[in-house]
Amino acid sequence: MIGGANFVTVIIMLLTGFSDRLNPADHPLLSTTGMAFPFFVLATLAFLFFWLVFKWRMMWISVLGLLCAYVPISIYMPLNAPQDLPEDGLKLVSYNVCAYSGNGRYDDGFRKVVEYLVKESPDIVCLQEDIDTWRSYVFSEYQKHWAFNDTVVIASNALSLNAVGIHTRFPIVKRERIDYPSVGNGSVAWWLKVGGDTLIVVNNHLESCHLSSDDRQQYRQIIKGEMPSDSLSAESKTLLIKLAEANAKRSGQVRAVMQYVASHSQYPIIVCGDFNDNPISYSCHSAAECLTDCFRTTGRGLGLSYNQKAFSFRIDHIFCSSRLKPYNCKVDSEMDASDHYPILCWLKLDGK
Repeated sequence: MIGGANFVTVIIMLLTGFSDRLNPADHPLLSTTGMAFPFFVLATLAFLFFWLVFKWRMMWISVLGLLCAYVPISIYMPLNAPQDLPEDGLKLVSYNVCAYSGNGRYDDGFRKVVEYLVKESPDIVCLQEDIDTWRSYVFSEYQKHWAFNDTVVIASNALSLNAVGIHTRFPIVKRERIDYPSVGNGSVAWWLKVGGDTLIVVNNHLESCHLSSDDRQQYRQIIKGEMPSDSLSAESKTLLIKLAEANAKRSGQVRAVMQYVASHSQYPIIVCGDFNDNPISYSCHSAAECLTDCFRTTGRGLGLSYNQKAFSFRIDHIFCSSRLKPYNCKVDSEMDASDHYPILCWLKLDGK
C-alpha cells in the first residue's frame, strides 16, 4: 500500500512538473497544477526517507521519480555554483515596488527603495508598479542617480492604476508599448544605446490573479488544513477558477511579448519583470523556449520573490537572448520594502 502511494505521488509529481507545456487557453484548470509541484517533490522525498529507514530496496520508486523530474526540479530550484563576475558586464535589477507603499513595514517606502537601489548601483533598473501619484518628487529623485529615466502608465482607470519604469545609465533611443488586452497590466520595450550596440529591455507586469483578501485568507486555511470540510470543495473551486482565468489571460500576453522578441531577434534582448507566475508555468516555459532563464542557469535555491505568507513563489523573472550571458542571478530576500523581493542579474553583452 505504501509502495502504491509512493508510485501515485511520483506520477502526480511528474504531471504537475511538466504541466507548463499546457496552454492555459486550452486547459485553464490543468495549467494551474504547476503550483502544486513542490509539494509532491517534498512528498516523494518523504517516501524516500521512509524507505531508507524501513525497507531500502523500495527506495528505487522515489529515486527514479526524482530523476525523471530533474528538468522541472532544476527549473524550480537550481543549484548553480557561484560565478566570477565579468569586468565589462552590466547589472540589472527588476523590482515590483508596490507603489512605494513600504509593505506596511516602513513609513517612507520610497526612501527605502531608493537607498537600496543607490547602494546596489545597477546599470539598469526596471520597476513595476512605479507609481508616484501621492509623491511628486519620485521621478526627479531618480534623475539624481541615473541619467536616463522613463515611466509609462500602463493602466489608469477605476479598477487599476499601474506603471512600469526604467532608470538607466544608458541613453534611451525609443520605447514601444507591446499591445495586448488588459485592464491593469502591460509590457513596454525600451531601446537603449549600450556602447556601439542597441539593447532592448522589455519590462513586464503580466496579469495578476486578482485574489481578494478573503480569497487569500481562504487559501491560507486550505494550505494549513484549517478549512471546514463542508466548504473546502466550494472554496477550492472558486480559487482554482480565478487562477485559471488569470493563467488564460497571461498566456495571450506572454505570446505577444515573445512575438515581439522574435520580430527583433537581431538585437540583444532582456525580458524581465513581474510575471505573476511561478517557474513551472506556461508563461515561463514560453519565454524559456527562445530566451535564457537567467535564474535557472545561474541562480541558486528557490529564489522566492513574492514574500506574502503562504504565497511564497518566484514570480519575478529575468530572461535574456543568446547575445547576452547571465551571471549570478539572485533574489535579494533582505530587501523587504515591498510585497516582492528584487531580482538581480549581471549580464555580459558580446561584441558583435
